[in-house]
Amino acid sequence: MRAKNLSDLLKAGDRVAVSNITGREATGVSVASQQFCGNIVGGWALGKGGQKIEVPGKDPIPVFSTVEELMKSLDEDKRPNKMIVYSPPMAVYGDVKEIVQHGKGTVETIFVITEHVSIEVTAKIAEMCTQANIDVVGCNSLGIINAHDKVRVGAVGGDSPAESFAKGSSTIISNSGNMVNTMASYLISAGLGTAYGVSTGKDTLILSSLKDILKLANEDEASKLIVLYIEPGGLYEKEAIEILKTMNSPKPMITYITGDVLQSSNLSLGHAGAVVEGEGTSASAKMRMFDEYFGIQPFDPEKKYRKSSELVTQLKRGIRIRTLHHLPAAAKLVCDRLGIVRDFRPTKPLSLNPWFVDYKGAGKQLLSKLVLDPGPIPVPYKSQAKMIEKVSLGANYSRRNMRNSSYASSNDGKHTRLFGRMVENEMRTGSFVSSVFLSWTGWSCPDYQVNLLEKCLIASLSNGPGTISAQGVKLSTSAGNAPNTAMIASLACIGDVHGGNGRKAVEYLLGIFKDAPIDDPFGENPGLDLQKFADNEVELFAQRRMAAKDAGIDYKRIPCLGHPVFKNDPVNYDPRERVISEYLEQKGIGNIFLEFYHMMAHKLKERGIARNVWAVNLDGAIASVVLGICWKALREKRITVRRACDVAFMIFALGRVAGAGGEFLDHQDMGSPMDMRIPVSECVSLTRPVD
Repeated sequence: MRAKNLSDLLKAGDRVAVSNITGREATGVSVASQQFCGNIVGGWALGKGGQKIEVPGKDPIPVFSTVEELMKSLDEDKRPNKMIVYSPPMAVYGDVKEIVQHGKGTVETIFVITEHVSIEVTAKIAEMCTQANIDVVGCNSLGIINAHDKVRVGAVGGDSPAESFAKGSSTIISNSGNMVNTMASYLISAGLGTAYGVSTGKDTLILSSLKDILKLANEDEASKLIVLYIEPGGLYEKEAIEILKTMNSPKPMITYITGDVLQSSNLSLGHAGAVVEGEGTSASAKMRMFDEYFGIQPFDPEKKYRKSSELVTQLKRGIRIRTLHHLPAAAKLVCDRLGIVRDFRPTKPLSLNPWFVDYKGAGKQLLSKLVLDPGPIPVPYKSQAKMIEKVSLGANYSRRNMRNSSYASSNDGKHTRLFGRMVENEMRTGSFVSSVFLSWTGWSCPDYQVNLLEKCLIASLSNGPGTISAQGVKLSTSAGNAPNTAMIASLACIGDVHGGNGRKAVEYLLGIFKDAPIDDPFGENPGLDLQKFADNEVELFAQRRMAAKDAGIDYKRIPCLGHPVFKNDPVNYDPRERVISEYLEQKGIGNIFLEFYHMMAHKLKERGIARNVWAVNLDGAIASVVLGICWKALREKRITVRRACDVAFMIFALGRVAGAGGEFLDHQDMGSPMDMRIPVSECVSLTRPVD
């Protein structure tokens, strides 16, 4: 390496430039870094020259089209000596080549943030930069922080580096960038700050490896203790230990090696370089290497370490910890036994402080010492938590790659499972309806809810051959298609107008009741004034309707109220909805949402908006049943609002596609080929012939 000490990698006064700076991640990190230490002099992105990255409270960061333009445009004393590469993997080589070409003699270090850069490209970068006397950290590095000078490059420390990195005497070297932050926070609870935090990265080929950074850390006067986070894969640790053995009094280390649990499961960590390939590259092999080098068993928080010359000799080399939360206690042991003065009084005790607690009814079954109360939420997360609490319904899942994964199903080669439940057991004890709902939501319903869903499915089977979905299957059958194609044709004829009103009704009801004091939509809710909700909604609808009529435009209808068939009686009912209502009455239970719909229908008549009492149609009944079943899960954020809406639509679709099978079989046996075709004599042209 060109660098002779850690400050050569980053210090106060260094000037930083960023490639692909207009990309989402690069922009966010650059803005946070500029607010923290203001060391970014510019960036470049092809075709974006002349733009600026706005930084609250600071001067904007200028954007250039190329490295060459950046270097020529800045005064000599403003040109960057540190470069951060945020480009996609295929563009990394080109960016580094341009940096070397136009920054030779000025640029000292390149930090490659990009991951999954090929070995061939990484090797070429190493050779090119070695010849130019430029150090490269990465690939897949998160960057570096110098806590003494309060400067960083990359995203080490996240949006608020000062929260985790207090000035101190420990240097953290980690394969994982995020673990640099985590370890720094743990060390604060032991009264130790950070001198440097370095993310080496964990791509397949690491250009500034552990042995290189360890040499620099051992030369750094501010660093009294070195903390390592190590992942499986590669022989970098073996090389490092060999180097340590040749050093005169290397600094004590605390090492955490991850991946042993995954090793037994034949799984690997997410980093490209964390792949076990051969002897010495597995987590367990690396644990043995460090334990042998330290000459002491891994740290045991229950053990009383009595001071002895042997222990001091061992701890001068270091000790391995089995879990991250042992780091503060292990650091205290090393400092106390070796006479290392800690940087400050511990200010953050290391104890569990859960912000949210939900044992889902299991709290009474656990030991009292395992049942925790929610603790105070620190700034700045407290305000964010309050914002989340305002969203009263529905989960907000984090996304991940689902190409070969599923929560809904699994198969281990012996058993198929639906949300973890064996299909064979569902066959023995369940029903088709309850198992379908399980596969859609992840939980089973009580019998009365299963019966309600079954009635909804039966009601959806058909509404006669004239419906659009029935016409679709009959058209496809008359064209000679197979049953699956004809049934798909039926599904293709279901949409927001025909069949999709159930989804709209759930959205509509959620908009009204999302903040209502409803514990169980099928039970008593004494704190709920349903009449008031209905009155308010009727008034709002009347205002919208009047405004739309005055403007001469169409107005938004109330979904699922009114039916073209059931509309002429003083009080209209959809007979299918009546079956569902009668079942609820027989069971002595209610449904707040269905009651609300009927209340609305009567109030619209009383208000003079409707000439008679509209029917609550089947889609409204389905929506009321589905939302009632999903309400608790929505409140507990176990499912998303979108899923609840889609389940209402899918109930209708599943019933109708099953009924489409009946139409197919009927039409195939009884109908004539092409009999759905409209004769030419019945077709009407609305344009005149022009030829």
